[in-house]
Amino acid sequence: MKMPISGFSKLNKSEKIEWLTKNSFSQNNNIKNILLQYCNSNEKLQKLHDEFAENTISNFYLPFAIAPNFIINKKLYTIPMVTEESSVIAAASKSAKFWLDKGGFNATVLSTKKVGQVHFIYKGDFKKLKKYFDKIKPKLISDVSSITSNMNKRGGGILNIELLNLSDKIENYFQIKAIFDTQDAMGANFINSCLEQFAKTFKNNFTEKNEIEIIMSILSNYVPECIVKAEVSCDVEKLSDTNIIDPFDFANKFVRAVKIAEVDRYRAVTHNKGIMNGIDSVVIATGNDFRAIESAAHAYASKSGSYKSLTKASVENKIFKFSIEIPLALGTVGGLTKLHPLANLALDILGKPNSEDLMKITAVAGLAQNFAAIKSLITTGIQHGHMKMHLINILNQQKATDKEKEKAIEYFKTNTVSHLKVDLFIKKLRSNG
Repeated sequence: MKMPISGFSKLNKSEKIEWLTKNSFSQNNNIKNILLQYCNSNEKLQKLHDEFAENTISNFYLPFAIAPNFIINKKLYTIPMVTEESSVIAAASKSAKFWLDKGGFNATVLSTKKVGQVHFIYKGDFKKLKKYFDKIKPKLISDVSSITSNMNKRGGGILNIELLNLSDKIENYFQIKAIFDTQDAMGANFINSCLEQFAKTFKNNFTEKNEIEIIMSILSNYVPECIVKAEVSCDVEKLSDTNIIDPFDFANKFVRAVKIAEVDRYRAVTHNKGIMNGIDSVVIATGNDFRAIESAAHAYASKSGSYKSLTKASVENKIFKFSIEIPLALGTVGGLTKLHPLANLALDILGKPNSEDLMKITAVAGLAQNFAAIKSLITTGIQHGHMKMHLINILNQQKATDKEKEKAIEYFKTNTVSHLKVDLFIKKLRSNG
């Protein structure tokens, strides 16, 4: 019978692995070797990775890839992307190449404000609370001066603090809502430190301290005022390529496909997932928090009360337009952006962008991914390209040799890819010796 363990975090890595081999549900006798083969032989580098999280016993690798030929605001970029999905990089690269001779992508940061909240319960008179808040507000700001001084020097800091009465939603519930500009940092630690000090100052200076019960002080990952817009446009005639026979028919079909994602939630979720394929890949590559980006994006897609497409498309006066507007709270300093060698390299490859430039690049990656997906859906079908890219994964599952892979790749250039057909092809190859 498996038993809980006390003090696991105090064990060294070897001891943790040894415990796991004896207490795991896995029947794999090779656990230790698998874990150790993914550890870095460079001890200094491995130690750095070990300290990113607690109870680290190995590394989990994902491909670090690049998508070239992106023109963004008339500047040429090669975008680093980290993803395990085989078709993502190919799709982004194809979109970049498609728009290369059509003016490329344009992107603009619309706003960079972020929100933090102190949630609390107050059972007294609201007028008294409001009067107190107005009086204490300057002290709230002055008491965090040691935290905000460096941010203020960089042009950021606290933009506003307000008291919200939300007792109509939860009995006796109030909130201090603060707006921040964190410049090139994502700013989570900065915001949370300010909020916790706000809570202390606010509670401790009230006449009756026990009348205010602080529930929690935390930033919000919903950032509807930290928005970037990216777009492409061209004459409809210029949309023609080998997969587009009639550019006007293609443009109209494309617009309808996007409109479907605006009105149908089932389609919208898959549509936006495709956008996030591109965005998450850049976010991970640059050491940013993809969970925060995901949650903010999906919340923003629901801001009207219905979940909708994050992209829009139109044809007006024979001009095709395709755009995305999305919240992206990204940083280029702090966190893993400098600590992780590959995240640091990713930012170098991008020319050491500031946070606003990274917002633009990341939004473009999402738009490019969405363009490629819709283009495939309304022309050849999504599986045609996806399964071609997935072929290598299937062959690896079959433990195909390099020679078998060469023959399979050549054969499936003109044949439909599926697990069954690849399986039969490999079996036939092997039976023929």
